[in-house]
Amino acid sequence: MPVLLDDHDADLPLRPGTTKSDIAAFLYRHPDWGYSPQEVTEELDVPRGTATTTLARLRDEGLVGKTDDGYYHAIDDRSDVRRYVASLDQVDRLFGRHRDDDVTPEEPEKRIGEDRTNDELDAELDALEAERDESDE
Repeated sequence: MPVLLDDHDADLPLRPGTTKSDIAAFLYRHPDWGYSPQEVTEELDVPRGTATTTLARLRDEGLVGKTDDGYYHAIDDRSDVRRYVASLDQVDRLFGRHRDDDVTPEEPEKRIGEDRTNDELDAELDALEAERDESDE
């Protein structure tokens, strides 16, 4: 996926699909709230030790803040992290919800033209290509 160079930060140590990214994204999606490691564990269904360690790393890297009483939170002036999370959300909106809800994992995905045979689809494709070739002449 291309990136807008004005907004790209190669030094941002977050990669989609990692627990670190998931935790940072969770905190930045709820910027008005602080969460304890236990609450992050429950919200994201990650092991408690993983949540505690990852939150500490995120704090040490300056990506999230921590209150004196142990609540982790998004940092207001980290626009780079906010852009990163917005990009994740945009990708999810574009690609994450396009599957039919009624398709089960055991059932193959529904496809356009599944009610036609391969021969019928090939014939239709040949007709479209012939039509295109005629319009190019």
